[in-house]
Amino acid sequence: MSLINPEGPEPVGSIVPPPQDVEKRVKDVDETTDITSQNSDQGSETFQNGVERVRAITSIWSQSTLVSMFVLLYLISFVDMLQNYVDSALNPYITSAFGKHGLLTVGTVMSTALGGCIPLATAKAIDIWGRVEGFMLMLLLSVVGMILKAVCTNVQTYIAGHVLYWTGHIGVMYVVDVMCADITTLKNRMIIFGINGTPRIAATFAAPKIADAFYYSHTWRWAFGTFIIVLVVCSVPAMGVMVSMYMKARKAGLAKKQRSGRNVAQSIAHYFVEFDIFGILLLMFAFCLFMLPFTLVNYAPNGWKTGYIIAMIVLGILLFPSFVLYEMKFAPVPFLPWKYLKDPTIIGSCVLQGVMFLSVFSWNAFFGTYLQVVHRLSLVNANYVLNSFSLTSAVFGPLIGLLISKTGNFKWIAYSGIPITLLGTALLIPFRTPNTNVGVLAFTQILVGLGTGIFATCAQIAVFAPVTHQQVAAVNALQGLFSGFGSSIGYSISGAMWTSIFPAQLAQRLPEDSKSRALEIFGSIEVQKSFADGTLERDAVVASMAHVQRLMLIAGVCFMPLCIISIWVWRNINVKKLEEKDGKQTKGMVF
Repeated sequence: MSLINPEGPEPVGSIVPPPQDVEKRVKDVDETTDITSQNSDQGSETFQNGVERVRAITSIWSQSTLVSMFVLLYLISFVDMLQNYVDSALNPYITSAFGKHGLLTVGTVMSTALGGCIPLATAKAIDIWGRVEGFMLMLLLSVVGMILKAVCTNVQTYIAGHVLYWTGHIGVMYVVDVMCADITTLKNRMIIFGINGTPRIAATFAAPKIADAFYYSHTWRWAFGTFIIVLVVCSVPAMGVMVSMYMKARKAGLAKKQRSGRNVAQSIAHYFVEFDIFGILLLMFAFCLFMLPFTLVNYAPNGWKTGYIIAMIVLGILLFPSFVLYEMKFAPVPFLPWKYLKDPTIIGSCVLQGVMFLSVFSWNAFFGTYLQVVHRLSLVNANYVLNSFSLTSAVFGPLIGLLISKTGNFKWIAYSGIPITLLGTALLIPFRTPNTNVGVLAFTQILVGLGTGIFATCAQIAVFAPVTHQQVAAVNALQGLFSGFGSSIGYSISGAMWTSIFPAQLAQRLPEDSKSRALEIFGSIEVQKSFADGTLERDAVVASMAHVQRLMLIAGVCFMPLCIISIWVWRNINVKKLEEKDGKQTKGMVF
């Protein structure tokens, strides 16, 4: 991810050999040199205004300012991740408060689909306007979403608020990642990315307690109100430093402010085309229309035969080729960087991210509910187990980044995650039973978290290696697109299985005098937890939930082999040697 500078070409670092020389290097034994001349910021390259701004800022700030910026970005990550974990812990109870626990994944499907598209538009915004402008826009969306969630009176408003909040949350973290990339060298980038992910450690333990306190002692509405204030207050200092440094760079003549000469109407029309709004809407509608029916079918009057369910699926399928055709033939400014899809390292890393999220969220979406109902864990303890997955990734993230920095290699490090992930996923299926010790469940989460943490860290550096500073934001957004859609598909699979299988199992297993309560039980986690041990109703709920969870796991595990193939297609690029030969992607005082 990258920040932006004044306009115009500028000599930076070492000059990359012309394309002819690069082609000679392709034949070299060391695949590190199998990179095009785009791998360094050549003196002849013109950077967009946003990128030029960042390059100007990093050229004039001091080491103390650089360290301060890292700390302030870390603070934003800490607050945002903590809020996200609190939100996840409260979601099952809020949807249950409206009697719609089965709709838990509906808002998630919509938000992850939109969240996958948003970074592509955000990448253009921060490259054209600047990092601060893009960040403030995403922060605004997040705040508006949390306000809607805090004041909602029905599940529809809550879902709408969640979609806005998640879009802003993804956008905020995306811009923070870009800014971290702007101020780090390629070989050290994953160290900072890893450190910036460590707030998950605190969030794992603090968020469940905070969610529990708001839900049982106050009100879940104030959980959102509180974090609105905290997130805004903690975001101001970092943005203030960026603005202050930009003004200093302008005074030094390193940054120039250009005026477009367009009026308001012309600017709206210009940016509508520049951001490819029509293409983004096509893609978003395609995914939402195709995915949502799998979650909504249980609420449709005639199931899969319902007219609007069929229409949504058909229209969603048709919109995918329409989007591709529009982007290839008609889009004035295509928002997808098609030329990067030819690079096996970039496309492989994107596919790895997408498949990884698809696999995990195929079974993870209702795991918190399973732990609280089947294993009688409290809201706090259930989320401790649930979050042990991301906790492991956060703990080992900086260490993996340090290993990449020292060796320069990421492909073989990614391979090391394969046996760990396969072991963790293989153990999930036999151990996902009501009589399994909770500690064993946490252990499988830790194994999968470690394996996927290695995958995620290596995939992030893999997508950066083949590009220059100008394309950092674009390829990071492209990877975010695959992550968002992988998550969306995973949530759709879990939502479809939960809403189709769980109520049917309840209706089949409940005693005769309780069968009429099947939909009531299905719709609320509180009702599911209310039955005493040893009752027929309790046995029916536990058996039904265990059955659907096992099927979800089988579906998720089936995707894991694709992760191995995704890594195999990467080129064996050594980022340490690459940086020594081609120079830094970034400019100025960077880590």
